[in-house]
Amino acid sequence: MNTTKTTLPYKDSSLPVDERVEDLLARMTIEEKVAQMLCVWQQKPATLVDERGRFDEAKARARFGHGHGLGQVGRPSDAGGGLTARAMAETTNAIQRFFVDESRLGIPVIFHEECLHGHAAREGSSFPQPIGLASTFDPALVERVYTAVAAEARARGAHQALAPDLDVARDPRWGRTEETFGEDPYLIGCMGVAAVRGFQGDGRFADKKRVIATVKHFAAHGEPEAGTNCAPVNVSMRVLREVCLPAFKRAIVEGGALSVMPSYNEIDGVPSHANRWLLGEVLRGEWRFRGFVVSDYFAIRELNERPELYGHHLAHDTREAAALAVRAGVDIELPDPDCYPSLVELVREGVVPESLIDERVRPMLRAKFQLGLFDDPYVDPAEAERIVRDPAHRELALEAARKTITLLKNDGVLPIDTSAIRTIAVIGPNADRVMLGGYSGVPLHAGTALQAIRDRVPPGVEVLYHEGCKITIGGSWNQDEVTPGDPEENRRSIREAARVAARADLVVLAIGDNEQTSREAWALNHMGDRASLDLFGQQDELVDAIAETGKPIVALLFSGRPASIRNLAAKAGAILELWYLGQESGRAIAEALFGDINPGGKLPITIPRSVGHVPAFYNHKPSARRGYLFESSAPLFAFGYGLSYTTFAFSNLRLERETIRVGESTRVFVDVSNTGSRRGDEVVQLYVRDLVSSVTRPVKELKGFRRVTLDPGQTITVELEVTPDALAFYDIEMMYRVEPGDFRLMVGSSSRDEDLQALTLHVVA
Repeated sequence: MNTTKTTLPYKDSSLPVDERVEDLLARMTIEEKVAQMLCVWQQKPATLVDERGRFDEAKARARFGHGHGLGQVGRPSDAGGGLTARAMAETTNAIQRFFVDESRLGIPVIFHEECLHGHAAREGSSFPQPIGLASTFDPALVERVYTAVAAEARARGAHQALAPDLDVARDPRWGRTEETFGEDPYLIGCMGVAAVRGFQGDGRFADKKRVIATVKHFAAHGEPEAGTNCAPVNVSMRVLREVCLPAFKRAIVEGGALSVMPSYNEIDGVPSHANRWLLGEVLRGEWRFRGFVVSDYFAIRELNERPELYGHHLAHDTREAAALAVRAGVDIELPDPDCYPSLVELVREGVVPESLIDERVRPMLRAKFQLGLFDDPYVDPAEAERIVRDPAHRELALEAARKTITLLKNDGVLPIDTSAIRTIAVIGPNADRVMLGGYSGVPLHAGTALQAIRDRVPPGVEVLYHEGCKITIGGSWNQDEVTPGDPEENRRSIREAARVAARADLVVLAIGDNEQTSREAWALNHMGDRASLDLFGQQDELVDAIAETGKPIVALLFSGRPASIRNLAAKAGAILELWYLGQESGRAIAEALFGDINPGGKLPITIPRSVGHVPAFYNHKPSARRGYLFESSAPLFAFGYGLSYTTFAFSNLRLERETIRVGESTRVFVDVSNTGSRRGDEVVQLYVRDLVSSVTRPVKELKGFRRVTLDPGQTITVELEVTPDALAFYDIEMMYRVEPGDFRLMVGSSSRDEDLQALTLHVVA
């Protein structure tokens, strides 16, 4: 008798992935196909896990005993109120084993996690928020950060990160600004490619240390009407093509991103989850995207109506919403089964062809094969526990925090000279608070500015402390209710803080936003967008009271978005923009204050003078920003701006070739010298302006940059390439091309005219 066991083609790891996909797809019923288009998140306690977050086989059999399988499980890390690394690995293994063993075809599930600036989980390392990572102007560092994030998430059983966020943040009232890499399409594109490569590596996933990157929110989410989350985005096709889409294209074409998440907003009346042009013609047609599209949470339901929030009202009910989304190109519904379960009936009724379901399922199966889940879907809990404790990740978090810190003002107050300063007053609502920002986990280590300053000062230097005032009372990013500090109690506290400040030689003032005053507004009872950019509550009164003491002020500005700090800028002797620095925040701040490190970050977004100056992005058209009655239209601090404890000089700006043909490249060179007494970093920035064109062009656009480190007295030559892409745009006929003519190339330390040197490049046909 022949006892040879026949291996089905889709289970044969020696076959090409596409061949395995087609074999498996041909064996699947419509119920099994649609099951791959479903996810479970909030329903985990009812269907997969017990109250401790451990796998519950009885619940799983009751819900999934039909054997059809499941596409994804969302955020296993949050089960049971939050799992340790080891516990999450054990839970994901158990859930995975159930679906592999108990579903008819043994199709494994994908576990997805939030990984915006670290794995948002208990024991996950926390790095600076993306707005801070963009301040580093260091794509290589960003790639290393997301490589570490991927390793931690994958070791615990996760396979997909719902990051990076490639929105172009053009309205700082928007609470999600912190999640972005800022306002510039070129910078966002560079950081986006770096993040994708960090998450995915070479895309083969052979070492089980990488995860699928999900670029979001596709598209134009970052300039919502009135600055309110999910609002319509009113942009022209040219702005959409030149500002909103380029970073996504680069992340997909250059970076190889395998997943895309559409945005909540509408563009020209069409919500992205129903936009066949966006997800079909552009994404899959022009860019040849072969990965899979995941819905944003509850966004398919919103094509109909999402109770107590809003609805787009493109569909009468969830069935119609499902049909709209699946036709547009959304492959899987997140986070829970809601609209897409009706696809089985819609296929049987002939409303949706099964061939379309095959198109939607095919890339998700391909991803599972690419991840190696059919061959080895399990992880080692001991390795998960080890990797979240890897000292290298803590050091990387510190390096990223150091490089994020941006010096906005310094009248000689910094670095602090402890031989001359005997008493330091650390004052402010953010001084003794762990500041991580949104989508953060609970890292094993997290420091505050106050504790780090106390640890750093030498013997004989006294550190005083007072909270000054409260921004909000308690609270976290996740908590719906926001309770502002009581104004009268704050004013009493401010008077006490001023008395403390009067005893000191210098005041370190820690103020700004916190995770409640600027955040994602995901529900009517969970708001986060603001109509003001001023410091919240009585913080300006605190600034005034401390300034009246006459003591020098060093301001630590924590924030997730630009704050209009005119009063602070006038009264502080020094200002450090920190954004949210992650778990090593305290140590990095102390090092910057006392000169152990030299700040070298640059602003990835403009800081406007007031909310009335919005929009304030630097790459505006020539007719914009002409001025206001009684008010300057210039920003308070410009894109690309950032000081140092040393000084730099730019000289000998020159071109490799001053005249090139359309389609050719050239190089620009500049000599950069450290003219000060400290080792420091400078970011050399290249901006381009087309001087005469068939349509109006921005006054300047970033098209290259390089962060360099120089010793005192050292001079280096920095080379930046000028490619056709740096000169091209969508012309009067909406053709993407380089028009012959003259281009002004500007090189310097920020986007401000006074910080730039210029020359002219001639482009001929």
